Amino acid sequence: MEKIMVFIPMYNCQNQVVRVLDQFDEEMCKYIDEVVVVNNRSTDDGENAVINYLKTHNLNTKFTLLRNNQNYGLGGSHKVAFNYAIKNNYDYIIVLHGDDQGAIKDFKELLDSKEYQKYTGVLGARFMKKSKLIGYSKTRIIGNKLFNLLFSIISGKKVYDLGSGLNMYKVDDLKDQHYLTMPDTLYFNDCMILYHCYKKEKILFYPITWRETDQVSNNKILKFSMSLLKMLFRYRLSPRKYFSKDMSNQKFTNYDSEVVIEIGGKQ
Repeated sequence: MEKIMVFIPMYNCQNQVVRVLDQFDEEMCKYIDEVVVVNNRSTDDGENAVINYLKTHNLNTKFTLLRNNQNYGLGGSHKVAFNYAIKNNYDYIIVLHGDDQGAIKDFKELLDSKEYQKYTGVLGARFMKKSKLIGYSKTRIIGNKLFNLLFSIISGKKVYDLGSGLNMYKVDDLKDQHYLTMPDTLYFNDCMILYHCYKKEKILFYPITWRETDQVSNNKILKFSMSLLKMLFRYRLSPRKYFSKDMSNQKFTNYDSEVVIEIGGKQ
């Protein structure tokens, strides 16, 4: 039997993360062996919100809340979760952001068909046929599509989305821990996509629903855009040289976390 883990990165989204946890009803938990929330040193009351939710709800699978020892950034939280998945012998890991913009049920058909088994990664896409956008500004749609086009041209592969926050990875392909050299920042996922293309790995872009309601973005658009352009320029000069460097800046020697609460399990 395959083991599937869901990783929920959490940073200052106490109002949204409990809605994300609510997505794991009995139907969805049939596919999931463990849901791991990684608190990246949130300054709001999100950790207590998660603890209270887990203690007061009937859970259909195992839930674990981890707290990073330091603020590692979004990319660093991915590294914590990937390390956890490898250590605990998971076969696949699904990433679902804690701000309640994506929906795990968008992957239900994929999980039923087991089509994901054919790919190194399945990447949720907001900008392809059958995708749905709710409350997303036209300016951001245009900006995303422009960068999708630039990444497609530079990478030589059609890129439909650079970072929806709903992705699925085969853990076997993470065991060389190449991700540890990638940035700890918000553009970790963009770097992962370039790496997939560089290694000619088989990835699938998959249409999803995406909504913006009460979410507060931690992304500084101009700074983020400049970082993406620099990434593309450096990759274009020499893909091999680009991925031979440690882009994490070696700020953290370890990506350690502690278990805050561990509760529930398969009935």
